[in-house]
Formats: sequence, C-alpha cells, structure tokens
Amino acid sequence: MLDITNQPKRPLVAASILSADFGRMAEECRDVLGRGADLLHVDVMDGHFVPNLTMGQDMIRGLRRNLPDVFLDVHLMVERPQEYVKSFAEAGANLFSFHLEVCRPARPDGVDARELIRAIRDAGMLPGMVVNPPTPADGLLPFLDDLALVLVMSVYPGRSGQSFIPDVLPKLELLRQHARPTMRLEIDGGVNLQTVSRAVAAGADTLVTASALFGARDRKAVVDAMHNA
Repeated sequence: MLDITNQPKRPLVAASILSADFGRMAEECRDVLGRGADLLHVDVMDGHFVPNLTMGQDMIRGLRRNLPDVFLDVHLMVERPQEYVKSFAEAGANLFSFHLEVCRPARPDGVDARELIRAIRDAGMLPGMVVNPPTPADGLLPFLDDLALVLVMSVYPGRSGQSFIPDVLPKLELLRQHARPTMRLEIDGGVNLQTVSRAVAAGADTLVTASALFGARDRKAVVDAMHNA
C-alpha cells in the first residue's frame, strides 16, 4: 500500500471517484489504478456543509473489500466530522480530512481541530485538513506539524466538473514554505492537463482529478501527464 509520508519523486495522482460510473465502481477504480493512478479520493458530503449528498461508510467498505491494497483518501465535506471518525476507520479509510471552516474559532460551536486530529490518529487513520477557496490558508499553519496532508480546494466544494480557480495558488506557495517534507499538499478542483502544471509549480504534490481522468478516452495518458507535470 502507498505510504504518503514518503516524499514522492513525482506528483501523486488521486483519482476522485465522484466522476466514476457508480454502477461500475469497482471496475472503474481498478481501471484507473491499473493505468497508473496512485490512490483513490473519496468525497463525502452531508447536504448541509455543501448542497449535495454523496457516498459514505458503505462505499468505503465496498472499495476496501474489492481493492484491499488501495490507499483511500477520504475528504469529509460535513458539518460534524468528529461524529464519523470511528465508523470511517472501521470501514477502511486510510486518511480522514476535515474542513478548517467547521472548526473553532471560524465556527463558535465547531469542532476542536487538535482534538479531532488526535482522535483520527488514535483510530488508526492519517489526519488531513481542507481549506475552501475563500478561506485564507493562515488558519492551517498552527496544525501543519500534526497533519499528514493539507488539501487546498481550487473549486467550491459540492460537485464535479467546475473550473479551476487560479487565485488559490498563493495558498499552495504559503503552505509549501511551512510544511514538513513528509506532509502532502493536495489540490482538488478543475485539475486537468491545462491547469496541472500551475498547481505543481505552486507546490502541490498530490493531484485530485475527477472528470479529467474518468471522462478521458486515454486515461493512462492523463495519469502520465500529471505524473510528469
């Protein structure tokens, strides 16, 4: 299984299953992994933090059963991520990412980020944090030493197929200046063959790609281009 704490020699490609054919999920995942994708990215939405509902623990459990060696990078776009730590760990998630926007002090009744990071590690998963396009990245700096991954959203979360927002690139530059070499810096949203080079140049080393990969006629060519960005 992939060890994301090892600094990659080339960018990692995280295939976002939000754009896969849900009726053929295991087959779709095997296909993109067989064509070189490094890990699977799973978007979990609760219909409150974002105006959409997607997959949950059963999807994780099914992926783990069919793909026992795959690294599952789970991104929770939910208001109360602390309620899902145990169930996602038991389902087979490897990395559990939650949003800065649901934490105190941004949300007075929100989660304590340090407590949640500790709970994620205690459950046997790696912790990650996420920041949305309008949110400054400075709020992540106090937590970087405790995180395995930080995800910068380059679209507004909630649906696949949006256009890349280049204004987020300075956030990657700031975070890369402060991050440990063993912390992955991920970008998600509109990452395709036209935008990937800018993301990597700004410091991203883990590239979430959805429709650009699953919608491509030549999926291997897309993965190869992103690896070589």
